[in-house]
Amino acid sequence: MSALRSLTPKTVRRLAISCQGLEGSSAAGIGRSDEVAEKDEIMDIFRSLGCVQIDPIRAVERTQLLVLWSRLGQFDLGDLDSLMWEERRLFEYWAHAASIVMTDDFPIHWRRMRDWTARDGSWNKRAIKWVEENKELSEFILNELEENGPLPSTAFHGKSVKLGQSGGWTNGQTSRIMLTYLCEQGHILVSHRKGLTKYWDLRDRCLPDWTPRDDLSWPETVYRATQKSLMALGVGRANHIRNHFTRGSYPGLEKILHRLIDDGLVEEVQIADSSEIWPGAWYIHRDRIPLLERIDQGNWAPRTVLLSPFDNLICHRERTEEIFDFHFRIEIYVPKAKRQFGYYVLPILNGDKLIGRIDPKMDRKKKQLTVNAIYTEADAPITVSTGRVVSSTIEDLAHFLGAKEIILGSAPPKGWRSSFNF
Repeated sequence: MSALRSLTPKTVRRLAISCQGLEGSSAAGIGRSDEVAEKDEIMDIFRSLGCVQIDPIRAVERTQLLVLWSRLGQFDLGDLDSLMWEERRLFEYWAHAASIVMTDDFPIHWRRMRDWTARDGSWNKRAIKWVEENKELSEFILNELEENGPLPSTAFHGKSVKLGQSGGWTNGQTSRIMLTYLCEQGHILVSHRKGLTKYWDLRDRCLPDWTPRDDLSWPETVYRATQKSLMALGVGRANHIRNHFTRGSYPGLEKILHRLIDDGLVEEVQIADSSEIWPGAWYIHRDRIPLLERIDQGNWAPRTVLLSPFDNLICHRERTEEIFDFHFRIEIYVPKAKRQFGYYVLPILNGDKLIGRIDPKMDRKKKQLTVNAIYTEADAPITVSTGRVVSSTIEDLAHFLGAKEIILGSAPPKGWRSSFNF
């Protein structure tokens, strides 16, 4: 048996950043120039990531837009809408969270839709029971969409329907819950949006004719999903793969990993720092070996950028601590007095390190971006040059958001202050 390929922690970080489209050389039009990313560049990001999380919070900007901005710089928001609602190359479904996913990957998601009732767990058993008790509501919704769709959830409020638990009248909660479950089962999808309002329609009316319809078994689904997850991660352990892309939907993963190794598509590697070998089995996809070799040869371009708190690079918090030694938790639901950093904090990626975070707030009426505070990690480079690139990326963010003014709520770290001119 040949020796395992050995990677350093620095190489692991750089590989992950490159696979996530965050290496300097991969940025398309980043900065305040007039260059705007094209539709194909947006699709390239989705091919690299597999999915982009959706979240309605807009303290700065919605996460799906921040994730794309971090990788593309300026892009036309109308292009994303066009890819979703006109060309239908993207659609909304559950990946590692509520997400935008690729229509090309529909067979992977279709398997999950069909086996919604086969999942384990007490929560899922309660959900199945609730759907069964309220099947008249599901039938009513599907009939209404068949005849009148696409419709928003409010179209079903106040309707007289025989319900198992609510006595006969739908309300906002029951109809929204049922719409969510019908979507998870693949009966319906989001047809389009007006602002934050979703308009639902039957699945086949939301997908283009060219949608791939492969009828995959679970092993074949996991075979495909594992490769997409690993391609996005760079290298990872089985637990990292399970928590990425189609989170929690990798039955029989260990057997599939052995099959991928036998097929020559995946290679086991080891991670070693100066003092020890990291525990566990680590894997890399064959198609990432050329990128790995380029990085090992020192051909890697760093950059500095701000990340959404839901960014794919850091969405698995334990992996983020393991690889980047960066503890990050979202404090949206933490009482204000108990927050350590802020409501909607953006980590600062600088080269191959997460060196700090900012606490921003966008006021769209006043066109002001307020940076309440800037926090640095203990090993962050507090130099004028680093301060300059951090300041520049905050200006880039303000430009993307349409802010005419940046306000600092508190002084930047001492070594960076001379670099901030706003």
